[in-house]
Amino acid sequence: MTLLLAITLGGCADRSGTPAPSARPGLPSATPGLPHATTALTTAEPGQSTAASQGANVDLARIAISLEPFATVGGGPLAMAALPDGSGRLLVAAQDGKVWLLGADGAVGGSPMLDLGPRISTGGERGLLGIAPHPSFPTDPRVFVDYTDTNGDTIVASFRPAPGDAGRLDPDSFQQLLFVDQPYPNHNGGALAFGPDGDLYVSLGDGGSGGDPQGNGQNLDTLLGKILRLDVDGTATYLVPPDNPFASGGGKAEIWLYGLRNPWRLSFDRETGDLWIGDVGQNAWEEVDVARAGVGGLNFGWRVMEGTHCYNADTCQRDGLTPPATDYGRDLGCTVIGGYVYRGAAYDFLRGAYLFADYCSGNLFALDAGASGYAPPTPVGSGGNGIAALGQDASGELYVLNLDGTISRVVATQR
Repeated sequence: MTLLLAITLGGCADRSGTPAPSARPGLPSATPGLPHATTALTTAEPGQSTAASQGANVDLARIAISLEPFATVGGGPLAMAALPDGSGRLLVAAQDGKVWLLGADGAVGGSPMLDLGPRISTGGERGLLGIAPHPSFPTDPRVFVDYTDTNGDTIVASFRPAPGDAGRLDPDSFQQLLFVDQPYPNHNGGALAFGPDGDLYVSLGDGGSGGDPQGNGQNLDTLLGKILRLDVDGTATYLVPPDNPFASGGGKAEIWLYGLRNPWRLSFDRETGDLWIGDVGQNAWEEVDVARAGVGGLNFGWRVMEGTHCYNADTCQRDGLTPPATDYGRDLGCTVIGGYVYRGAAYDFLRGAYLFADYCSGNLFALDAGASGYAPPTPVGSGGNGIAALGQDASGELYVLNLDGTISRVVATQR
């Protein structure tokens, strides 16, 4: 199912060529207590998962989630990121190209930090899709964005604060990192997140249309249908981490994970380093995938499979495919919105639960993030249709972003 944004949410070519692998001896961890991730290539046997129990043991049946109004941002908010500077402030990226700065109390700046309107195409699944400040901000003051340009192609770029005005990003500081040619106007992915290794992870959909007509999900010679891992330190563009699965050949060096259809939102568990992905399905099944900390090279199966089901076939070859942590059908929704593992302090009983949503039904779901193997999603509340993203602040509390501009804080109770 195409992700429809009603304001609306849908061959790769790097024009500068493929950068050489980077040499980064002793790269420090961006998250205290988590080492720099090393590649432990893993493929799952049919019916198995790479999930390794963390012992979370969350009692999902007793969790109820409601939403508390926090802020209102126009233009269709699609992504949120916390500024890691101790201020409690939040960045919000809207589909119309504007970046807004929110105070810890939800106060919205009187004018946007940045307006990319002249640079982007919007409508459908296009626009300003992702945002991530450098984890060393403000020492490294760059803020990274993912958007579709005026031709509908993907751009990942960085901006810096305006001289003498820390509340504004200087449009003239634009530095392009990555260009990806998009063959169709949907399935752009667009999520950005820094991992515990300090690298930038970028999600890209399969290029669009329906049913992956170009076979990009399984094609390692394109960046489409992948999660990329890029080293953005010490360079104006990026370097390829030398421990990326295909850094030495066999596929595009930037690829970290593959076999994805439209990985609209992704996040890292701030405690374990696991990478969680909400991958939007085709006609029948939505799925959530997880790559445990430091595990790259996984194939999540699209378009051989949609969720745990063979796609357009009665049988399929599942060898080497990593099954999802969960999937669900049209009885529960039509477009998965990936979320976060709760690691805040307000609700001890919620810690270790992965919360996510569905755009169409408004259902809010939870999974035990530490459980091994597949588990069905547990409904825990409703946020109304139009949920486009979840967000996390610096203290680990969670938020829900709706296309109508409403940003809500997640409130949890025990049943």
